[in-house]
Amino acid sequence: MKNTIAALGLALIAAGAAQAAGNVEAGKALTEKYACFSCHGKDFNTPIDASYPKLAGQHRDYLEHALKAYKRGDGANGRNNAIMTGQVKPLSNQDIKDIAAYLHSLPGTLATHR
Repeated sequence: MKNTIAALGLALIAAGAAQAAGNVEAGKALTEKYACFSCHGKDFNTPIDASYPKLAGQHRDYLEHALKAYKRGDGANGRNNAIMTGQVKPLSNQDIKDIAAYLHSLPGTLATHR
């Protein structure tokens, strides 16, 4: 009985940790739903404008922070961009975690040092 309870507890902790990190498949579906690729490129490495960021392989926590900042808009610790603000308004915190997990999982071309 104790082993069963311990195993159940570990499974719940693992499920909670996975949700906290975001769901890659859910994030993929969200990026398709909101057509993020239309600006950031189909592979999220080839944005249509050089001023748009490459998102593939980016750090998950940075992506979460940036999306939440766009959601805050002009307020404290916010970012102001009409397109991005409109895109993130309907997203929940879990949606943001899922999108960040998906984009982080993609192979990126970002350089960490030269």
